[in-house]
Amino acid sequence: MIEDIELETLINDVYEYYGFDFGSYSRASLKRRVSRVFYLDGFKHFHDFLSKVRTDPEYCKRMIDEITVNVTEMFRDPSFYLTLRKEILPLLGTKPFIRIWHAGCSTGEEVYSMAIMLKEAGLLHKSILYATDINASVLETAKSGIFPLRMIKDYADNYRDSGGQQDFSDYYIANYGFAKFNDNLSEKMVFSQHNLVSDTSFNEFDLILCRNVLIYFDNNLQKRVINLFDDSLAVLGFLALGTKETIKYSISQTKYKQFAKEKIWRKIKE
Repeated sequence: MIEDIELETLINDVYEYYGFDFGSYSRASLKRRVSRVFYLDGFKHFHDFLSKVRTDPEYCKRMIDEITVNVTEMFRDPSFYLTLRKEILPLLGTKPFIRIWHAGCSTGEEVYSMAIMLKEAGLLHKSILYATDINASVLETAKSGIFPLRMIKDYADNYRDSGGQQDFSDYYIANYGFAKFNDNLSEKMVFSQHNLVSDTSFNEFDLILCRNVLIYFDNNLQKRVINLFDDSLAVLGFLALGTKETIKYSISQTKYKQFAKEKIWRKIKE
């Protein structure tokens, strides 16, 4: 494991040389991820690693991609998706047009999950799903809609546990060990790079999902991001976070009401 002082040097250099600010990331998680890259790439001495990061922009980009990738799956936490399906989508369905933001979308499994649910609720035609991440290479995977076939059985189980009643295999074509999800799902998605640490709001949304991203940030950055979501959320819109995340210490509780036992809040006033 790399030393704390080495991690601080790396954080400062990456900001100074390339403008990426990891200063507000949780140190424990960042240390684990950087150490993993350090050992996987065969470094023995930290100064060699630091020199490579400083002098090789391509290598630095790959390192940043490695340390910002978040693990995800389709219909992750099925009870959460069941609540969305049964309680949230019927409310959104009363709107003439539905804007949804998946912040920190990683490789896109949750975005495709949402598109499938909207399609089954008869709402996909009047929805647009914005999917953003800091990491350009995971966005390419998300755009392609191609996922390993070995994962599909688990995804199909999650789908059924989240209230799905169709044949899950209708949504993709299997080929050469991969599943390619249908274009009629992805044509309602807009993918773009967005940095929650430094970028601002870019639209007004009816539902914002950012699940299992804030756990990697320190308290101040969590507050900043929650306020960014607040600025981006329409009144009566919904904010969904991961199971270990909360808005409790970040924003006035009079503006939001927790909706259902899942980590979903409704914005009740501006």
